[in-house]
Amino acid sequence: MDHPRLIVVTPVFEDTEASTILFAELAKACGREIHIVAVDDGSVKQPLTLAGLQAAGLQGVVVRLKRNVGHQRAIATGLAYVADQCRAIDRVVIMDSDGEDLPETIAALLNDLDSNDVDVTVAQRKSRVETLRFKAFYIVYKWLFKLLTGRAISFGNFMAMNETAVKRLASMGELATHVAGTVLVSRLRWRTCALDRGPRYAGKSKMNFVGLALHGFKGLMIFAEDVLVRVGIACALVAVLSLIGGGIAVFLKAVGYATPGWFSVALGLLLLVFLQTGAITLMTLLLTGIARGSAVLPLDYRLLVDRVLTTSDERVHG
Repeated sequence: MDHPRLIVVTPVFEDTEASTILFAELAKACGREIHIVAVDDGSVKQPLTLAGLQAAGLQGVVVRLKRNVGHQRAIATGLAYVADQCRAIDRVVIMDSDGEDLPETIAALLNDLDSNDVDVTVAQRKSRVETLRFKAFYIVYKWLFKLLTGRAISFGNFMAMNETAVKRLASMGELATHVAGTVLVSRLRWRTCALDRGPRYAGKSKMNFVGLALHGFKGLMIFAEDVLVRVGIACALVAVLSLIGGGIAVFLKAVGYATPGWFSVALGLLLLVFLQTGAITLMTLLLTGIARGSAVLPLDYRLLVDRVLTTSDERVHG
């Protein structure tokens, strides 16, 4: 491994078996000089201990949270912990603990990150081990995201970054909402790396369809201003078209081309459309001003941390 000071941040929730396998695979793929920051996201049935790290011969910490805060906020907590507590940051990798992010592909992420004009390397999936419903939803989600934000999103949480990116992302409050969306809005220089997605090591995924949809909507929340402006423009366009349609209806009525009852129905519907879209346009303008004026404060991870179990790696901690 070209970067022996590599730090791996991974969230774990009721998944000790899979995370233990991950630590062993990380030791094989990256060597034993890496440092693990495992964030236990409020596990009750299977609270994470140092046993998995010690069995793999790895140094690191287990950051136990007081409550379950969700996958994205757990990652944000881990990254904020690294930015605050770790010194001599060289490279940081964010990955899931269930095995779907393959440890042997970390080297490819780091190789692309060695370029001087790249701050973050994100994994873009070449293949997925997913259900047909998930694949269909993901295609629709990417289309809606592009339509509403003007940006394309084709990656998730598996990524590598340098010290500059770690400190910037940790200072952004949006990180606790959606990690991938925050990378897009951060203005960091990022590059995609095509990688395969692996199967789970053990157990079943905690993510259901509702949770997946909620995660997608949170990604749109990062670009609230862009979404509101685009919705406002669309509504204003529909309002203008309804006025034009109303004018055409009046003209047809005046020249005698309107059938009995048609004019009143058409004009009433067009007037209703105009009033509704006009009201929505005004609401979006108001909400855009509120969104622009409100600041999203960075996450104070200390409020969430219950305790930190450490293997005492003095080379990484200050």
